[in-house]
Amino acid sequence: MVISIRKATTEETPIITTLAQRIWREHYYPMVGEAQVEYMLDRYYTDASLRTQMEDGQVFWLPELNGEVIGYVAISPKGPGEYFLNKFYIDNQKRGLGFGKVILERVLAQYPDLRELRLTVNRQNYKTINYYFRVGFTIEACFDFDIGNGYVMNDFKMVLKLAPPE
Repeated sequence: MVISIRKATTEETPIITTLAQRIWREHYYPMVGEAQVEYMLDRYYTDASLRTQMEDGQVFWLPELNGEVIGYVAISPKGPGEYFLNKFYIDNQKRGLGFGKVILERVLAQYPDLRELRLTVNRQNYKTINYYFRVGFTIEACFDFDIGNGYVMNDFKMVLKLAPPE
């Protein structure tokens, strides 16, 4: 099996939308409920929203397994050597098979100046939190934030700190 990554184009937003709808509905319905998931999909995963996110600096990567797109990753620069992992999703049928670590390594290799990578993750997303622990992230903060329409995200902010090159 060959895993590769490639940068997504604005013309590929429908691929991301289709994956997000499938992944989010299967993974997040039990965690935050159908209404909040549908609200977030409508807010963050329309063609227009994804294009705006790309224009605002999020770089989207599409991991492929034997030529099939199996997820999506988005990273934003935040400062010299500092980045934010906005999105990291793998198709539910491909989770737990070791692809996440390979995909993350390949994406991070695209950022040779990377020293700190931050992300947010739902505090009830135990399997994902444990994955992030296994690849070296630590919890930096616990916070709640309003995303509109009466919904609040209950998240951990996590950070991965890398040593500077010698």
